[in-house]
Amino acid sequence: MTDAKTRAILEVAGEILEREGAQAVSTRSVAAAAGIRAASLYQLFGDKDGLLAALAVHAFDLYLSEKHTLEPTDDPVADMRRGWDMHVDFGLRHPALYLLMFGTDRPGRRPPAAAEADRLLLTFLDRVAAVGRLRVPPDVAASLATAAIIGVTLTLIGLPADDRDPTLSARMRDTLIDSIVTDPAPAADPGLASRALALDAAVATAGTLPLRPTETALLRDWLDRLAR
Repeated sequence: MTDAKTRAILEVAGEILEREGAQAVSTRSVAAAAGIRAASLYQLFGDKDGLLAALAVHAFDLYLSEKHTLEPTDDPVADMRRGWDMHVDFGLRHPALYLLMFGTDRPGRRPPAAAEADRLLLTFLDRVAAVGRLRVPPDVAASLATAAIIGVTLTLIGLPADDRDPTLSARMRDTLIDSIVTDPAPAADPGLASRALALDAAVATAGTLPLRPTETALLRDWLDRLAR
C-alpha cells in the first residue's frame, strides 16, 4: 500500500481511538472502518500492539506538524510559553492520542518521533541559554519542562471539562519558567552561570572552531561545571 493509504488507515484508527477508546482499536475494527481486508492490515502492522505503535508515531507526526508552525521570535522565553500552550491545547483536543503518546503502558517505550519533540524543546532552550537567561543546563531544563508539561496535561485530561481549572496550565507554565529562566539581567553582570551557558550554546552552534576536538570537549565540560 502507498504511504497515503497507510496514513488514511491510521487516520481511521485515530478516529476510532478518540471516539471509543483503545479497547475498540483492533485490526478487525480498523480494517472494517477503512474498507480493507484484515489480512492487508495485518501485513502492514502485525497485531494490535503494532497498530497502536504506528498510531502513536502518527500522533507525534500530527503534534510536530503543529509545533513546526510556531515561528520563532526575538524573545525565546515568550516562544517557550507559546510552545507550552500549544502542547497543552493539543492534548486537550486529542486526549486519546495524547494518552497513547505519553501515557505509556510499558516502562521505557516511546515512539521514535518522540525524539524529534525532545529535539525541538532543546532548540528552544538553547536559544534561551544563548541570550544568557537560562539558570540550569539545557538538558536539566528539558527534563523539568517535560515532566511539568506532561503532568499538567494528563491531569487536565483526567478531569471532566467542567471541573478543569482554566488557570492551572498557565500557573504551572509560569512556575516552571520562573524556576529555569532568569529575569533579563543588567548588561554589566548577567551572572557566571548564565554566561557559561550562553558561551556553551555559542560553542555548540559555532561550527568550526580554532580548537582541537578534545579541547572543545574540555571547554564544554568546564562550562557545564560552571553552569551547575
